[in-house]
Amino acid sequence: MREFNLTRTTNESDIFLKLNLDGEGTSTIETGIGFLDHMLILMTRHGLFNLDITCNGDLHVDYHHTVEDVGIVLGKAFSQCIGNKEGINRYAHAVTPMDDALSSVTVDISGRPYLVYQVEGLKDKVGNFDTELVEEFFQAFVNHAQINLHITLSYGKNSHHIIESIFKGFGRALDEASRKNPRIIGVPSTKGSL
Repeated sequence: MREFNLTRTTNESDIFLKLNLDGEGTSTIETGIGFLDHMLILMTRHGLFNLDITCNGDLHVDYHHTVEDVGIVLGKAFSQCIGNKEGINRYAHAVTPMDDALSSVTVDISGRPYLVYQVEGLKDKVGNFDTELVEEFFQAFVNHAQINLHITLSYGKNSHHIIESIFKGFGRALDEASRKNPRIIGVPSTKGSL
């Protein structure tokens, strides 16, 4: 079973997370940030992961610590769930429309963290959520999941739709890349390790 529970407590946040990569897309997510919860629920549903998160963060300061720390914990849990990477697809790509927005997300579960985030034109905020935190979330995830992630916005007008397109595509690409493939023997690398 590819699932992992993780607790992380700092002076800025207290997080419990449970992730199952081979789920049905169910979630219970309570970060204290409604927009982040909404995006993680969408990611979970479209990635067919089971995900539970509770987070008590220093939201009186701002949302940055909570968003980044959730990305850190989710990335660590994903890395644990993947294990030695034997038999996984490794690569995946998802192009996802959301009304006026179209984005592409490409994943390589490479063991090498690298983020390319080409998203221009977002408004500063969606409600009271700072849109610059989307990149912070993905950077934290990438660093701790040890994956290569490319996010590109082709076009879009509505910032909510743009971010929703990205999170849905992220879930779909992560699911495909992490999926076990019976045709793949060992680690999908000519080096023999990832």
